[in-house]
Amino acid sequence: MRILETNQDMARACRECPRPLGLVPTMGALHEGHGMLVRRARKENKTVAVSIFVNPAQFGPQEDLHKYPRDLEGDLRLLRREEADLVFVPTVAEMYPPGFDTWVDAGALAGLLEGAIRPGHFRGVATVVTKLLNLTRPDQAYFGQKDGQQVTLVSHLARDLYLGTDIIVVPTVREPDGLAISSRNVFLNSAQRRAAPVVYRALNRAQGLWQKGERDAELLRREVRAVLECEPLIDSIDYVSVAAAESLEELKTVKGRVLVSVAVRLGATRLIDNIILE
Repeated sequence: MRILETNQDMARACRECPRPLGLVPTMGALHEGHGMLVRRARKENKTVAVSIFVNPAQFGPQEDLHKYPRDLEGDLRLLRREEADLVFVPTVAEMYPPGFDTWVDAGALAGLLEGAIRPGHFRGVATVVTKLLNLTRPDQAYFGQKDGQQVTLVSHLARDLYLGTDIIVVPTVREPDGLAISSRNVFLNSAQRRAAPVVYRALNRAQGLWQKGERDAELLRREVRAVLECEPLIDSIDYVSVAAAESLEELKTVKGRVLVSVAVRLGATRLIDNIILE
């Protein structure tokens, strides 16, 4: 496994490696969800590259950039175990050198849901993903469905800008009690951790009603919110969405492929999760 720190070295390594090349972009603090992405990439490619970069451009001024968990030594152990070939660990100065002032506008999708709560977040995501894909030129790039809006946006980005990479979406990896695995889960105290699976139970409430034939999107939103509101440790609900999976347009009637997504706060920790109805 080669560890590379500069754009020049990473680009050269990716040009010279056996193809196909699969890229797994991450912000580190790797867990089993990332492990699943790397294993999928390993299965489908001759070379697997992983980037580890906590992207400051996608954090707002009041967000947890400096508190975001970092464990490079543990990350590298996991990646050796999963047989990654190339690991890119650039500094902020390497990715955003002095004078950098070119940004990717991610369009209307970037202003919805997470984008409405976190203005500028998806400009940062779209910019860093474009830079990584241009730098490494992978045949496939792997993202987790847990970040449902992000994978939709990145898929549109790769398509609209002809980036030449297939975006592969891997199902959400969950704890036995249903909580979506996330690097931020480490911030939950014991009581919050016991409460957190209510997020998945709320999503399952919508899925259960849909499976029984319910197609009123507003009713599904109300039912999801009702489950969440029964948990006293949830401090706030940022949104409950039942939207078309491709456009993220809120629906009146459930039809086609639908993303049901939520964002809640337990103390200082913000949890997001989603399911697909199709």
